Amino acid sequence: MDPCPFVRLTVGNLALKIPVASKPARSVVHPSSSPCFCKIKLKNFPLHSAVVPFIPPDNNFPDSQIQPIAATFHLSKTDLDKLAGKSLFVKKLCLKISIYTGRRGTTCGVNSGRLLGEVSVPLNLAGTVTKATVFHNGWITVGKDTKGSSAQFHLNVKAEPDPRFVFRFDGEPECSPQVFQIQGNISQPVFTCKFSFRNNGCDRNQRSRSLQSDAGGSRSWLSSFGSERERSGKERKGWSITVHDLSGSPVAAASMVTPFVASPGSDRVSCSNPGSWLILRPGDGTWKPWGRLEAWRERGGSDGLGYRFELMPDTNGGMSAGGMVITESTLSLNKGGKFVIDLSSRCGGGGSNGRATPGNASSPACSPRGSGDYGYGLWPYCVYRGFVMSASVEGEGRCSKPTVEVSVPHVNCTEDAAAFVALAAAVDLSVDACRLFSQRLRKELCQQLDLQG
Repeated sequence: MDPCPFVRLTVGNLALKIPVASKPARSVVHPSSSPCFCKIKLKNFPLHSAVVPFIPPDNNFPDSQIQPIAATFHLSKTDLDKLAGKSLFVKKLCLKISIYTGRRGTTCGVNSGRLLGEVSVPLNLAGTVTKATVFHNGWITVGKDTKGSSAQFHLNVKAEPDPRFVFRFDGEPECSPQVFQIQGNISQPVFTCKFSFRNNGCDRNQRSRSLQSDAGGSRSWLSSFGSERERSGKERKGWSITVHDLSGSPVAAASMVTPFVASPGSDRVSCSNPGSWLILRPGDGTWKPWGRLEAWRERGGSDGLGYRFELMPDTNGGMSAGGMVITESTLSLNKGGKFVIDLSSRCGGGGSNGRATPGNASSPACSPRGSGDYGYGLWPYCVYRGFVMSASVEGEGRCSKPTVEVSVPHVNCTEDAAAFVALAAAVDLSVDACRLFSQRLRKELCQQLDLQG
């Protein structure tokens, strides 16, 4: 498999110094009383916003500390060609950063922060697909006050090669599509998907029966990941998708192990009782758990798909050890978005996924959000670092043919790629699983029950 060229442009190590002369007489600039933030813009890419730490003017920037990545731009070959701007009328490419004092947000439609100044970093992305380039690392002057003193803004802007394997479903996951690998203008089939039902279950409004056990004894252990209690009301359960290579051998699977159930008095799946999938890989003649995906429907001004994905430690068949959450966020159910696993901001490199993992869900580098060290040292950071994967997700009611990008260092064999493809399918199917129960699902997602006799 040949990867596609990608470049990861990151902005990090932010800090701000404001000279004493520029401070208002009745105000002291301090992180808690006068927070600072910035807005980072690269041409037609989405705007990023990040907090800027304030440091006293007589202190040097603590280079020994690992600072979080403020913004990451993932650039494909197409993006790089567009940004190159071969026309004589195209301005030189620059990264623009606006620095504000005050809190982020708006009041009565007006931005709360006060613009302190703007900086511009010239970019020349030629050659960055093969070698890393640092465009700026250090202090830069931001504006001037009436007495001639200036604020100082610290930042690091760099681009690094980040080749990725790109896969695309040629249909919706529930329609058992083929999956193609994309390399430039060339696409070739690499996997087939088979959607099925592990047990009887459908989107229905009457009182549901208790969760049935699997007919196959080899899969009976799956029930330990789901709920065995009686469930009343509405539920969606038993969905499964298996990924096969071109020889027909199964190389990965995603199995719904906890039904998606409407919360009491509601027609939605709540975050307090999410549905879940187990992502499986073959090993020793059986399926072994690799990761667990939980999903639910967020409340708020606009509905969103909340999700949490954790890696499962290899415990030689044991099921007691907990996993480690490596991504947790929300996708718009109206507009769609991207499911992203990017550990860069927690491991000292790379970047975040636009919407970063919430602070209460993050773990410090090499400090799993779970108990025990599993006997594997820095698991899973010894394996998973930087950008790992992304998968496109369409909004509700839209035809969804996910595109999956996987960083080259995380694919050592066909099964590695297939696991990420199965995870992408589970995320996509979760959009339907979290659909309001007052709405009907498409027929492919409802098993036809034989009610006669």
